[in-house]
Amino acid sequence: MKTLTKTFRMISGAAAPIALGAAALGVCATLSPAPVLAAPASSNAAKLDQAVKALRAITTLKADFIQRDRNGGQVKGTLTLKRPGRIRFEYEKSVPMLIVGDGKALTMIDYEVNQVQRWPIKNSPLGALLDPSRDVAKYGTVRDTGNPDVISVEVRDSEHPEYGIITLIFTRKASAPGGLELAYWVALDAQNTRTTIQLSNQRYGVAVGEDAFRWKDPRPRRRTH
Repeated sequence: MKTLTKTFRMISGAAAPIALGAAALGVCATLSPAPVLAAPASSNAAKLDQAVKALRAITTLKADFIQRDRNGGQVKGTLTLKRPGRIRFEYEKSVPMLIVGDGKALTMIDYEVNQVQRWPIKNSPLGALLDPSRDVAKYGTVRDTGNPDVISVEVRDSEHPEYGIITLIFTRKASAPGGLELAYWVALDAQNTRTTIQLSNQRYGVAVGEDAFRWKDPRPRRRTH
Protein backbone atom coordinates (compact mmCIF):
# COMPACT_ATOMS: atom_id res chain seq x y z
CA MET A 1 0.00 0.00 0.00
CA LYS A 2 2.94 2.36 0.58
CA THR A 3 3.86 1.95 -3.08
CA LEU A 4 0.34 2.90 -4.15
CA THR A 5 0.30 5.92 -1.86
CA LYS A 6 3.61 7.08 -3.35
CA THR A 7 2.20 6.61 -6.84
CA PHE A 8 -0.86 8.70 -5.96
CA ARG A 9 1.35 11.46 -4.60
CA MET A 10 3.12 11.61 -7.96
CA ILE A 11 -0.19 12.78 -9.42
CA SER A 12 0.59 16.17 -7.95
CA GLY A 13 3.60 16.55 -10.23
CA ALA A 14 4.00 18.18 -13.63
CA ALA A 15 1.92 15.56 -15.42
CA ALA A 16 -0.96 15.97 -12.99
CA PRO A 17 -3.85 16.43 -15.46
CA ILE A 18 -3.02 13.22 -17.29
CA ALA A 19 -2.21 11.30 -14.14
CA LEU A 20 -5.42 12.41 -12.48
CA GLY A 21 -7.44 11.04 -15.34
CA ALA A 22 -5.47 7.82 -15.21
CA ALA A 23 -5.95 7.49 -11.48
CA ALA A 24 -9.69 7.69 -11.86
CA LEU A 25 -10.07 5.80 -15.09
CA GLY A 26 -8.78 2.25 -15.58
CA VAL A 27 -9.51 -1.48 -15.96
CA CYS A 28 -9.16 -4.69 -14.03
CA ALA A 29 -5.93 -6.42 -15.06
CA THR A 30 -7.74 -9.76 -15.18
CA LEU A 31 -9.70 -8.50 -18.18
CA SER A 32 -8.06 -8.22 -21.57
CA PRO A 33 -7.48 -4.74 -23.05
CA ALA A 34 -9.81 -3.76 -25.87
CA PRO A 35 -8.72 -5.00 -29.30
CA VAL A 36 -7.40 -2.34 -31.64
CA LEU A 37 -9.06 -3.63 -34.79
CA ALA A 38 -11.68 -1.35 -36.25
CA ALA A 39 -15.24 -2.65 -36.40
CA PRO A 40 -17.06 -2.82 -39.77
CA ALA A 41 -17.87 0.70 -40.91
CA SER A 42 -21.56 -0.12 -41.33
CA SER A 43 -21.98 -0.79 -37.60
CA ASN A 44 -19.61 1.81 -36.15
CA ALA A 45 -22.03 4.73 -36.13
CA ALA A 46 -24.87 2.71 -34.62
CA LYS A 47 -22.72 1.29 -31.82
CA LEU A 48 -21.19 4.66 -31.03
CA ASP A 49 -24.65 6.19 -30.86
CA GLN A 50 -25.77 3.40 -28.53
CA ALA A 51 -22.81 4.03 -26.22
CA VAL A 52 -23.41 7.79 -26.08
CA LYS A 53 -27.13 7.29 -25.40
CA ALA A 54 -26.36 4.77 -22.65
CA LEU A 55 -24.02 7.19 -20.87
CA ARG A 56 -26.44 10.09 -21.26
CA ALA A 57 -29.28 7.95 -19.88
CA ILE A 58 -27.50 7.62 -16.53
CA THR A 59 -29.02 10.16 -14.15
CA THR A 60 -27.23 8.84 -11.08
CA LEU A 61 -24.88 5.91 -10.55
CA LYS A 62 -23.20 4.29 -7.60
CA ALA A 63 -20.73 1.45 -8.08
CA ASP A 64 -17.84 -0.30 -6.41
CA PHE A 65 -14.53 -0.31 -8.22
CA ILE A 66 -11.15 -2.00 -8.17
CA GLN A 67 -8.25 0.06 -9.51
CA ARG A 68 -5.01 -1.52 -10.64
CA ASP A 69 -1.84 -0.07 -12.09
CA ARG A 70 0.50 -1.71 -14.58
CA ASN A 71 2.67 -3.07 -11.73
CA GLY A 72 -0.23 -4.90 -10.14
CA GLY A 73 -0.87 -2.41 -7.34
CA GLN A 74 -4.51 -2.46 -6.31
CA VAL A 75 -6.98 -0.34 -4.34
CA LYS A 76 -10.74 -0.43 -3.95
CA GLY A 77 -13.28 2.31 -3.68
CA THR A 78 -16.72 3.68 -4.45
CA LEU A 79 -17.77 5.71 -7.47
CA THR A 80 -20.69 8.16 -7.33
CA LEU A 81 -21.91 9.96 -10.46
CA LYS A 82 -24.73 12.46 -10.93
CA ARG A 83 -25.77 14.42 -13.99
CA PRO A 84 -24.82 16.99 -14.96
CA GLY A 85 -21.09 16.58 -14.60
CA ARG A 86 -20.64 15.58 -10.96
CA ILE A 87 -18.50 12.64 -9.91
CA ARG A 88 -16.75 11.35 -6.79
CA PHE A 89 -14.06 8.69 -6.40
CA GLU A 90 -13.72 7.72 -2.76
CA TYR A 91 -10.92 5.27 -1.98
CA GLU A 92 -10.64 2.77 0.82
CA LYS A 93 -9.54 4.07 4.23
CA SER A 94 -5.91 3.11 3.69
CA VAL A 95 -5.68 5.59 0.78
CA PRO A 96 -6.16 9.16 2.13
CA MET A 97 -7.24 10.63 -1.19
CA LEU A 98 -10.47 11.91 -2.69
CA ILE A 99 -11.31 12.98 -6.27
CA VAL A 100 -14.39 15.13 -6.84
CA GLY A 101 -15.80 16.70 -10.00
CA ASP A 102 -18.30 19.59 -9.81
CA GLY A 103 -19.14 19.79 -13.50
CA LYS A 104 -16.41 22.26 -14.41
CA ALA A 105 -13.27 21.14 -12.62
CA LEU A 106 -11.77 18.04 -11.04
CA THR A 107 -10.38 18.42 -7.54
CA MET A 108 -7.89 16.00 -6.05
CA ILE A 109 -7.60 16.17 -2.27
CA ASP A 110 -4.60 14.42 -0.71
CA TYR A 111 -5.21 14.27 3.03
CA GLU A 112 -1.82 12.71 3.72
CA VAL A 113 0.13 15.75 2.55
CA ASN A 114 -2.73 18.28 2.97
CA GLN A 115 -2.68 19.25 -0.68
CA VAL A 116 -5.46 20.25 -3.08
CA GLN A 117 -5.20 20.56 -6.86
CA ARG A 118 -7.79 21.38 -9.53
CA TRP A 119 -7.91 20.91 -13.31
CA PRO A 120 -10.56 21.57 -15.98
CA ILE A 121 -12.62 18.47 -16.66
CA LYS A 122 -12.18 19.03 -20.38
CA ASN A 123 -8.44 18.39 -19.96
CA SER A 124 -9.02 15.00 -18.32
CA PRO A 125 -10.10 11.62 -19.66
CA LEU A 126 -13.01 11.89 -17.22
CA GLY A 127 -14.65 14.20 -19.73
CA ALA A 128 -15.70 11.10 -21.65
CA LEU A 129 -17.93 10.06 -18.76
CA LEU A 130 -19.15 13.46 -17.71
CA ASP A 131 -19.86 14.92 -21.15
CA PRO A 132 -20.35 11.96 -23.52
CA SER A 133 -22.20 14.02 -26.13
CA ARG A 134 -19.12 16.15 -26.61
CA ASP A 135 -16.19 13.82 -26.02
CA VAL A 136 -17.43 10.32 -26.89
CA ALA A 137 -19.56 11.39 -29.85
CA LYS A 138 -16.82 13.60 -31.29
CA TYR A 139 -13.65 11.68 -30.49
CA GLY A 140 -14.87 8.09 -30.07
CA THR A 141 -13.96 5.19 -32.36
CA VAL A 142 -15.63 1.79 -32.11
CA ARG A 143 -13.22 -1.16 -31.90
CA ASP A 144 -14.08 -4.72 -32.78
CA THR A 145 -14.43 -7.03 -29.77
CA GLY A 146 -15.53 -10.16 -31.62
CA ASN A 147 -18.53 -10.35 -29.28
CA PRO A 148 -21.90 -8.84 -30.31
CA ASP A 149 -22.77 -8.28 -26.64
CA VAL A 150 -19.66 -6.20 -25.94
CA ILE A 151 -18.99 -2.73 -27.34
CA SER A 152 -15.56 -1.09 -27.10
CA VAL A 153 -15.15 2.65 -27.69
CA GLU A 154 -11.74 4.28 -27.81
CA VAL A 155 -11.78 8.01 -27.05
CA ARG A 156 -8.84 10.22 -28.01
CA ASP A 157 -8.37 13.81 -29.14
CA SER A 158 -5.71 13.66 -31.84
CA GLU A 159 -5.07 17.39 -31.48
CA HIS A 160 -4.31 16.98 -27.77
CA PRO A 161 -2.37 13.74 -27.22
CA GLU A 162 -1.44 15.01 -23.76
CA TYR A 163 -5.03 14.30 -22.69
CA GLY A 164 -4.40 10.57 -23.06
CA ILE A 165 -6.63 7.77 -24.37
CA ILE A 166 -9.60 6.04 -22.78
CA THR A 167 -11.20 2.82 -23.93
CA LEU A 168 -14.71 2.32 -22.56
CA ILE A 169 -16.12 -1.22 -22.48
CA PHE A 170 -19.88 -1.77 -22.42
CA THR A 171 -21.81 -5.01 -22.06
CA ARG A 172 -25.41 -5.46 -23.13
CA LYS A 173 -27.78 -5.55 -20.16
CA ALA A 174 -31.49 -4.94 -20.53
CA SER A 175 -31.90 -3.39 -17.06
CA ALA A 176 -29.11 -0.85 -17.59
CA PRO A 177 -29.85 2.65 -18.96
CA GLY A 178 -29.89 2.48 -22.75
CA GLY A 179 -29.51 -1.30 -22.58
CA LEU A 180 -25.72 -1.05 -22.10
CA GLU A 181 -23.73 -1.24 -18.87
CA LEU A 182 -20.34 0.40 -18.51
CA ALA A 183 -18.30 -2.54 -17.19
CA TYR A 184 -14.79 -1.09 -17.16
CA TRP A 185 -12.44 1.27 -18.91
CA VAL A 186 -8.73 1.70 -19.63
CA ALA A 187 -6.77 4.96 -19.35
CA LEU A 188 -3.43 5.35 -21.12
CA ASP A 189 -1.48 8.59 -20.76
CA ALA A 190 1.14 10.19 -22.99
CA GLN A 191 3.90 8.44 -21.00
CA ASN A 192 2.31 5.03 -21.74
CA THR A 193 1.18 4.66 -18.13
CA ARG A 194 -1.89 2.47 -17.96
CA THR A 195 -4.32 2.50 -15.06
CA THR A 196 -7.30 0.18 -14.87
CA ILE A 197 -10.67 0.23 -13.05
CA GLN A 198 -13.39 -2.40 -13.09
CA LEU A 199 -16.90 -1.51 -11.94
CA SER A 200 -19.22 -3.84 -10.07
CA ASN A 201 -22.50 -3.65 -8.17
CA GLN A 202 -23.74 -0.80 -10.38
CA ARG A 203 -26.88 0.88 -9.02
CA TYR A 204 -28.77 3.31 -11.25
CA GLY A 205 -31.25 6.03 -10.39
CA VAL A 206 -30.38 6.02 -6.68
CA ALA A 207 -30.79 9.10 -4.53
CA VAL A 208 -27.59 11.16 -4.50
CA GLY A 209 -27.53 14.41 -2.53
CA GLU A 210 -25.34 17.38 -3.29
CA ASP A 211 -23.38 16.69 -0.10
CA ALA A 212 -21.80 13.75 -1.92
CA PHE A 213 -19.72 16.22 -3.91
CA ARG A 214 -18.58 18.34 -1.00
CA TRP A 215 -15.20 17.83 0.61
CA LYS A 216 -13.22 19.00 3.61
CA ASP A 217 -10.24 21.18 2.74
CA PRO A 218 -7.15 19.84 4.56
CA ARG A 219 -5.17 23.05 4.14
CA PRO A 220 -4.81 25.26 7.24
CA ARG A 221 -7.68 27.68 7.88
CA ARG A 222 -9.76 26.31 5.02
CA ARG A 223 -13.37 25.14 5.17
CA THR A 224 -15.59 22.49 3.63
CA HIS A 225 -16.33 22.97 -0.08
